Amino acid sequence: MARQQRGHSEANLGARHGRLRRSVSWANAAKVALTAVLVATLSGVSVTAYALWGAVQGAQTVELPSSPDAVAAGAQSLDGELTVLLVGSDKRNEESVMYDGEEGELNDVNMLLHIPADHKSATVISIPRDLMVPIPSCTDPDTGETSSAMSEQQINTALSYGGLACAAATISELTGMDIPYAAMVDFDGVIDITNALGGITVCLAEPIEDSETGLNLPAGEVTVAGVDALNFARTRYGVGDGSDVSRISNQQVFMSALLRQLRSSDTLSNPGKVYALAKTGFDNLTLSSSMASVQFLQAFAGTVVDIDLDRVNFVQYPSYAHPYDPGRLAPDRAAADELIRVVLSGEPFQVAGTGEAAVGGTVTEAPVEGEVPAEGATEVPPVTVLPQNITGQSAASETCSAGRTKF
Repeated sequence: MARQQRGHSEANLGARHGRLRRSVSWANAAKVALTAVLVATLSGVSVTAYALWGAVQGAQTVELPSSPDAVAAGAQSLDGELTVLLVGSDKRNEESVMYDGEEGELNDVNMLLHIPADHKSATVISIPRDLMVPIPSCTDPDTGETSSAMSEQQINTALSYGGLACAAATISELTGMDIPYAAMVDFDGVIDITNALGGITVCLAEPIEDSETGLNLPAGEVTVAGVDALNFARTRYGVGDGSDVSRISNQQVFMSALLRQLRSSDTLSNPGKVYALAKTGFDNLTLSSSMASVQFLQAFAGTVVDIDLDRVNFVQYPSYAHPYDPGRLAPDRAAADELIRVVLSGEPFQVAGTGEAAVGGTVTEAPVEGEVPAEGATEVPPVTVLPQNITGQSAASETCSAGRTKF
């Protein structure tokens, strides 16, 4: 029997939102694991794919509506553009050390990685968990029940209606982008990932104090690992204005620091470290069947190996306060359309800033119209300036967490 379509009565939304609030302490913790997965593939080290042979063979897989051709054995890179959805689930497994008795599963982390056909850049679009969006009809892979299409629900409920395939369909409908590849990770292994790297050094412009997570970090350069890294990843009330949007900009500080550290350290020249990082990152993955092969992972690594850090960009999907649902967000469709157009084109772009919870860093400046390059200089390609409410940074930008800026 199909599930009944869920409306917007106060009681119905209140019940659902109550459940969402109980998962706040977990929200975004999976970004650490997702980042490690992204970093491992961006490293371009073939041992990463080799290390995943056992994990891939035993990985849970799901089918997506869009099924690309299988990658040929020995392929050095993927053909054309590449789009991968990375989802962080808040599922609590009973055998996990982090199990707290909570039930259900939400896609609290949604990151869309796009690499254009020339393979010269990569953009990761973070989509806020509080965004209210249409959710298409989905079939629950466990029960076989089909839900009715909904005109508006919080985006992180998509997983509960139809698993990873439903999350991919929802985000594909939101962005207009075809999503042929998707991966989902839960919270297990987050602590091990940062410990395997020896900790991540992040910059704090102000101390972070968050009683919700127990995080207490001083200003300055701080190396976080294990539980502290987990809490840095999930803190919401300790940064910016305490919103999910601020949390994402703080996460981008962490992700860029992690990627820079991995690229500049001895990690990539140490097969043991690469193996440990890759295996830890992928042990708890659910993959689309299109990704579940060593051939794909090897070709993926070859596709991204030569992308410079200043061409790896983290941006946030644009939104504004929801007009009738306090505490939730509505998509800024006009700004989002421009973002997606530019990302798909692969052309350089400039964002308005780093967001509420991040400070510092370098911002690419658009060339002055009509400016003539100096004699012998290489002509600089035009840079598209994105709408003002699109924030982010490149992986090469050294930014600091701003701490709590508004109360």
